[in-house]
Amino acid sequence: MTQTDIPFWFMRGGTSRGPYFKRSDLPDDLETLARVLVATIGSGHPLNIDGIGGGNAVTTKVAMLSRSEDSNADVDYFFAQVGVEDGQVDFKPTCGNILSGVGPAAIEMGLVEPTGETTAIRIRAVNTGAQVEAKVQTPDGGVRYDGTTKIDGVPGNAAPVGLQFMGTVGGATGAFLPTGNRIDIFDSVEATCMDVAMPMVIARAEDIGVTGYETVSELNENKALFSRMEAVRRLAGRAMGMGDVSRSVTPKFGLLARPRAGGTIATRYFMPWAAHPTMAVTGAQCLASCVLTPGTVAEGLCTAPSESPAPIVLEHPSGSIDVVVDFERNGGDITIRSAGLVRTARLLARGDVMIPPGVI
Repeated sequence: MTQTDIPFWFMRGGTSRGPYFKRSDLPDDLETLARVLVATIGSGHPLNIDGIGGGNAVTTKVAMLSRSEDSNADVDYFFAQVGVEDGQVDFKPTCGNILSGVGPAAIEMGLVEPTGETTAIRIRAVNTGAQVEAKVQTPDGGVRYDGTTKIDGVPGNAAPVGLQFMGTVGGATGAFLPTGNRIDIFDSVEATCMDVAMPMVIARAEDIGVTGYETVSELNENKALFSRMEAVRRLAGRAMGMGDVSRSVTPKFGLLARPRAGGTIATRYFMPWAAHPTMAVTGAQCLASCVLTPGTVAEGLCTAPSESPAPIVLEHPSGSIDVVVDFERNGGDITIRSAGLVRTARLLARGDVMIPPGVI
């Protein structure tokens, strides 16, 4: 039997990378699709030696694109998180860093035509229903990748991709605060459960036995920390109405500490069984929303902006990420209208990925 070839575009989106496919080139049913993605990435080995993954959760992500039938969108973006070693595929979350490459990829695939010096592309995140506008530089009718924009966690400079996220509240759970509380206690740890772009469990670093300033390697070596966080995460997942989350990458876990590098607050983000080397775009929106909401675990760790739109600078292990949140305050409650970030992306390769016989 011969292998099956499937066209793909290999892109860095923000601080993540992975294959981007046309959805029409992949199997329709999710069970077969999952097998194809596992084979593509090489899940099941720590180095993804038999696939094109990179042995880290930020390099085992997949984007699948199609022209949207939604009148409010140009492109549908369907995301999959493939496990590095466990052979599992999670279709529930989305990824904002990989989304940074969706606009450029859609143009490269011929799904969207450039419209001038800058092309605005309306994207529907299929997994969560969020609406995102991406602004891609397209001089001379093609995607520009070179530029002067730098994002922490990526070497060098590149052309900016502006992202404006709308409709991100309650995408996974149906509520801004899924438990109905601003602080819950799980396994003696105070936590805020919030669903903005990504459902998250957020705690103070000091309450879980760390400073919040540790390096990624220091965090990943701290097995006691992960054991404690996982116990809290599973209890919180049930309280958030997400059921048994032991085999799901959501909700994600975040830790907060007082800023020490000129930002609004210091953060550490988990995927959830490894520390993120930088910060997820979706997680950044949720953490920024936590900062802006009175009575959460962020209160007392920082000074939150009072005026909208609010610039929030999240310190992370590789530097910082800026989020501009447009919100409305009603007494002690806030309503998140949108969040804006600037990322970069680059096409790394394109061609055919080979799927072993018997997978499809």
